[in-house]
Amino acid sequence: MGTVIEGQFSTGLPYLRLGDGPPLVVASGLTPENANPTGMWRRMSLSWAAPFAEHFTVYLTNRRPGLPDGTSMSDIAADYAHAIEHDLGGRALVHGTSTGGSVVLQLAIDAPELVERLVVAAAACRLGPHGRHVQAEVLRLTREGDGRRATAALMEGLASGPLSYPLRGVGWLAGGGFAKGDRSDMMATITAEDTFDVEADLGRIQAPTLVLGGSADPFYSEDLFRRTAAGIPRGRAVVLPGKSHMYVAGSKVPAAIALGFLLG
Repeated sequence: MGTVIEGQFSTGLPYLRLGDGPPLVVASGLTPENANPTGMWRRMSLSWAAPFAEHFTVYLTNRRPGLPDGTSMSDIAADYAHAIEHDLGGRALVHGTSTGGSVVLQLAIDAPELVERLVVAAAACRLGPHGRHVQAEVLRLTREGDGRRATAALMEGLASGPLSYPLRGVGWLAGGGFAKGDRSDMMATITAEDTFDVEADLGRIQAPTLVLGGSADPFYSEDLFRRTAAGIPRGRAVVLPGKSHMYVAGSKVPAAIALGFLLG
C-alpha cells in the first residue's frame, strides 16, 4: 500500500493520503465525528482505497470539524471546492459514498469546472422516505444522549433483509461510548442532508458521472438512483440487484466498478 500521510486541507478537511498519480478526492459517509478514521475503521478505509491508490493519489476525506448550526450541503461542498481549487491544482476526480455522495453531487453542481469524473456510491439526489426517517431518528436519539439506540438505528438502516436485525444488535452493543464524545458535527451533517434535494439542478453537472446503488438499499430506491443518473447530461447508473447500502458502500465489486469508471 505504501506510505499513508495524515493531514488536512486549507479548509480544515481532514484526510488520509496514499498512492501516486492524479488526485482522487473521496468523501466519506456519515461519521460520529469529523475526523480521520482510527482503529478498525481506518484499516477498512485504507483496504478499500488500496486498489485506487495504484492509479491515483487518493485523499480519503471527512467534513471540516466545528460545523456551525444551520450548515447547508452547499456550505460543506464549498470546503471541498476550495481544497480542490487551491490545494490540488484546480481539478480532481471525485468519489462520494452515502452522505459523502450527497456532498459530491452538491460539489459538482456548485463548482462543475473542478470535477473531472464523478462517482456517487450508495447515494442519490435526495434521501428516500425511509432514509430520511432513519436519520431523523438517529438525530433525535443523539440529541437525547441515547447513544446505544442511535447507533442501533443507524446500523440497522445500513443493511436489508435478515442482516438488519443482527446489525441493530451490533450497533446497540457498540453504542455505549457513542454519546460520550461531541456529536455536534454529525448532527449538523444530518440536518444538512435532511433538506438536501438537487434533482432540479442535476443538469448543471458537467463531469461524466457514475451512480452506483443497490436495489435493496433502505435509504434510497432504485428509481432514485436511476433518476439521479438520468438527470445528469453524462450520467449512467449501475444498480446491483438485491444489494444493500452497506454492500455498495464498502464491498470489492462496486469498488472495482468505480475504479474502472474513474480510469475511463
